[in-house]
Amino acid sequence: AIAVFKLNVEAYPDSWNVYDSLAEAYMENGQNELAIQFYKKSLQMNPDNTNGKRMLQKLGEKMRAAEQ
Repeated sequence: AIAVFKLNVEAYPDSWNVYDSLAEAYMENGQNELAIQFYKKSLQMNPDNTNGKRMLQKLGEKMRAAEQ
């Protein structure tokens, strides 16, 4: 899935949604740092992206829990 979403990013670099989808794929794959990076990118492009905001909060909580 990640490879497909990377192709989408290349094909549609101006679409916030492709970055959101790539972030979700990274999160599902356990690559939280990359997920955070691409959720932030999607939010830069679309500050009203409620899914991106919610997922960043969830990832932040996961990262804090892992540090304890």
